[in-house]
Amino acid sequence: MSKNQNKTGAYSFFNCIEKNFDKAARFISSIEKGLLEQIKACNAVYRMHFPVKIGKEIRVIEAYRVQHSHHKLPCKGGIRYSIKVNQDEVMTLAALMTYKCAIVDVPFGGAKGGIKIDPQTISAENIEKITRRYTSELIKKNFIGPGIDVPAPDYGTGEREMSWIFDTFLSLRSGDVDALACVTGKPVSQGGVRGRKEATGLGVFYGIRELCHVKEDMYSVGLDVGLVGKKIIIQGLGNVGYHAATFFHESGALIIALAEREGAIYNEKGLNVSKVFSHLKNTGSILNFPESKNIENTEKALELECDILIPAALENVIHKNNANRIKAKIIGEAANGPITPEADEILEKKGVIIVPDIYLNAGGVTVSYFEWLKNLSHVRYGRMEKKFSENMNTELLQVIETICKKKILTEEKKIILRGPREIDLVRSGLEDTMINGFHKIRDLKKSSKIENMRTAAFVLAINKIIDSYEKLGIFP
Repeated sequence: MSKNQNKTGAYSFFNCIEKNFDKAARFISSIEKGLLEQIKACNAVYRMHFPVKIGKEIRVIEAYRVQHSHHKLPCKGGIRYSIKVNQDEVMTLAALMTYKCAIVDVPFGGAKGGIKIDPQTISAENIEKITRRYTSELIKKNFIGPGIDVPAPDYGTGEREMSWIFDTFLSLRSGDVDALACVTGKPVSQGGVRGRKEATGLGVFYGIRELCHVKEDMYSVGLDVGLVGKKIIIQGLGNVGYHAATFFHESGALIIALAEREGAIYNEKGLNVSKVFSHLKNTGSILNFPESKNIENTEKALELECDILIPAALENVIHKNNANRIKAKIIGEAANGPITPEADEILEKKGVIIVPDIYLNAGGVTVSYFEWLKNLSHVRYGRMEKKFSENMNTELLQVIETICKKKILTEEKKIILRGPREIDLVRSGLEDTMINGFHKIRDLKKSSKIENMRTAAFVLAINKIIDSYEKLGIFP
């Protein structure tokens, strides 16, 4: 049995991350072992049980909040609602968040939260009770606040839950001028930022697109440069998978298979993503979509011939038992930890390019950072500069028309003259962040002769955290 597995044979998610950390640490010289151990460890683990009255019964709720690192503050990380929530999972996701933030230069320490419930079987009224009570427990222990720890949505949560968290925080911290910044992923009307909902999926798209623009990497796996015509399979049609599929489809890639819990659908010539989601909305399932073939076993969809595979659902879906059957030339980890360490080694030997989760799905925390900054500045992005930019563009266009002695069409003028909207600025910032992050990882991989992108990403993250600790010093 692998040391990354527990007595039941299931993987310890946190030990998998530690193994990747240790692999990267070999490339970092002259660093005290104790400092590496501090970076690897979770700084604070808060496990709680609290009662909530549901109907006529009192139900005891199990919940967690983990702060992995305090090298930067506040800590940052989502809250998931799932019956599968456990301490190992929450610790792992908090650690991943630390490394993600370091890679994309977001000045947060990693955190994560979870409540062990099945939101599908609980009424909205009772989910609100649980959410508000959980928030009050975090406030009691100083585990939430604009400068302390800032939650966000994750699996099973969304804008609704974030609004409840903000409202509870404001009720118990009345008068805090920065209270809006206590949580991100809120509705736009409650201080949220435009572009947050699709941020993780869009970040996945930007990261894979950047890889596909690199001739050397594409030729190494026998592919042409660019996304147009690339055959893509996406597993998981939640928020991340849906938006990633949409952006890839719009870019000219062929989405040949989409997989969900109940099964998968396949069409070698490509699926119309918007029509698939309309079908899903109308029928409650992606199966039996017109002009597609049903695949009963959703795992089999991972093994189909394709150029790019995007696992966007759960951890450990690619493991030692199916890794040899994976035919994709590129795997983009939109989910957290979809590939086990054993599968990683098998795929690496096959020459598969794996774009790691600690970089590729960092789009969500990047845009959460933008929302946090917006809340602290108390002004919407674009509000102060939009009209100024439009006026400057108008004057510039008039000069061009005078010099060229030609009038530009009205429709073209509208596009040229328009000042930046909030969503334009957010997406621009996200695109720049993902492009820079990709090339930092790739450049380090080449210069340090590191075997794969995952190890290079960990080395990049660890070096940045080391730099913080060395400049801060150790207190006392």
